[in-house]
Amino acid sequence: MGKKGDLSNFERGMVVGARRAGLSISQSAQLLGFSRTTISRVYKEWYEKGKTSSMWQSCGQKCLVDARGQRRMGRLIQADRRATLTEITTRYNRGMQQSIWEATTRTTLRRMGYNSRRPHRVPLISTTNRKKRLQFARAHQNWTVEDWKNVAWSDESQFLLRHSDGRVRIWRTQNENMDPSCLVTTVQAGGGGVMVWGMFSWHTLSPLVPIGHSLNATAYLSIFSGHVHPFMTTMYPSSDGYFQQDNAPCHKARIISNWFLEYDNEFTVLKWPPQSPDLNPKEHLWDVVERELRALDVHPTNLHQLQDAILSIWANISKECFQHLVGSMSRRIKAVLKVKGGQTQY
Repeated sequence: MGKKGDLSNFERGMVVGARRAGLSISQSAQLLGFSRTTISRVYKEWYEKGKTSSMWQSCGQKCLVDARGQRRMGRLIQADRRATLTEITTRYNRGMQQSIWEATTRTTLRRMGYNSRRPHRVPLISTTNRKKRLQFARAHQNWTVEDWKNVAWSDESQFLLRHSDGRVRIWRTQNENMDPSCLVTTVQAGGGGVMVWGMFSWHTLSPLVPIGHSLNATAYLSIFSGHVHPFMTTMYPSSDGYFQQDNAPCHKARIISNWFLEYDNEFTVLKWPPQSPDLNPKEHLWDVVERELRALDVHPTNLHQLQDAILSIWANISKECFQHLVGSMSRRIKAVLKVKGGQTQY
């Protein structure tokens, strides 16, 4: 029987170190001589409550910054997530009798659980749109997977030959990835590359439609007549289907609205909240295409090669993949309700 009860800081650090190294609960218990219950409890406390500093202060190299200094450093991080290591060290040393070096700052931050990361990029959601997102979530909180199977999701996306990951970095702990202070807001923008439009439902993927120029209302209308109407009537012959689109300007044009009115007896347009890519599972299919593009052994060197690669990747997305995304809609709705219309992890 392994050791139970409270562990010393050193023992706690050993538990966390073993689990973070990839050992299972059983393997950690056998290696360290503690019970499986103790291993699970200690690691859960560290993961959920951030008890990093208390666990690691007594492990390994002596910590040169005491608990009070760590609290001071933590406040500096909270005040400016984008501060560089030099700036944090300079600000910390102001008014302190004993100065520290940047290396000490780095070591202390790591012991506190902070690492330099690129911030998640999320759309900037206005107060008005938060309310609309919350209203949508409340209206659909009782929908089941069977209901979401009746939705056909659509979107357009642009893929670039070259990518830029940005140079902004922030300091955060493992569990702060979606903290508002750790995010970078984005707005929609254009650029060079290949633009494609596509749609899918629980049942199947539509073919992708390359767009050789910027998508305006006229081009969008041609997509509707050639692709949306055949898809909806084939997949939902009982006229119980919903067509989803976001609120891009060309989607809201008068000629598009009139087209919908002409076919409103065959399918329903889902009223979609603004600034809600996290609610649209189609965004994750674009992510799949993007990841596969980056994983290619031979990267496209021109737009023609890029388009061919995109179409090939899209055609080979598995049914399990897009059905799993449709199945995630109930969780997405719950996530929006939880943050009262704000940005979710999706």
